[in-house]
Amino acid sequence: MGLATLCLFSLAAVGQVLAGQLTVQSPRLSVIGKDASIVRSEPISLAAVNKAAPVHLDSTETLKLAFTVVAKDKDPNVESKNVQPHQTFVRFYEKLSGEEGVVPVRVTQNGKAKFELNLARPPAALPPTPLVQNKTNPLSVSLLLGSYSHSPFKLELFDLYLPPSQPAPEHPDEKTFHPQPEIQHTFRPAEKLPNRVISGVGALLVAGGPWILLLGLLSHITISLPYATSISILPFTLSLAAFEGLLVWYWADLKLGEVLAYGAILGLITAVTGKTALSKRGAWRVQGAQRK
Repeated sequence: MGLATLCLFSLAAVGQVLAGQLTVQSPRLSVIGKDASIVRSEPISLAAVNKAAPVHLDSTETLKLAFTVVAKDKDPNVESKNVQPHQTFVRFYEKLSGEEGVVPVRVTQNGKAKFELNLARPPAALPPTPLVQNKTNPLSVSLLLGSYSHSPFKLELFDLYLPPSQPAPEHPDEKTFHPQPEIQHTFRPAEKLPNRVISGVGALLVAGGPWILLLGLLSHITISLPYATSISILPFTLSLAAFEGLLVWYWADLKLGEVLAYGAILGLITAVTGKTALSKRGAWRVQGAQRK
């Protein structure tokens, strides 16, 4: 949908509540040759079923349109009057390619308007007409009128055949709006997993090896822990074991904030139980020295 059509739709929304309908009187087309001779001249019917015959224009000819803009009141007894609309365009539309161009038309205060299309100096908005199967496609020509004080008006005029021209230049980003080649991803082949038995034996050696070595060394050392299960020592030992368990839990599931919170509680408990264990151990040493 072109800019001119959008503008007319905007005006139509206002015109629905206003009196009067825009229309044209005595529309006429003329084709003037290079020597100023009249090649064709005929009135244009306002009835859609009586659309004018196609117009063929070569590079040396000029197309002219003339019409008068009037406003018809909703009351049929009120005489129509000449008006100057706020917007007047001649629209050129190529149906197959969708190319569209609108050219503004100057209308005098008494509603008189003239439009000329000279192919020696074509307007920039004129759509291109490249050759398609050794012929050019016609441009559908229509007249658009819009006003803030009257309902808009559109009149299909005729089909216009122009000499071949260069195709429309391709926009730099045109190719990005067409289907692109499918992206082919190359992934690294899946790694081959080692044998499960070998993996299990390796994991067992890594996880259990240090403990087996530690227990083997401890078996050669005589360890005497007469107070390990004492009510004063056992809470301290359990609090140290709880710290080790907290680290394992952190590695498996906990977040840092949770570890700090639990660690603070365990730290307080370990400090209290550790002080109690050291005090009790000191008392036992004093008692042992006195016995000697």
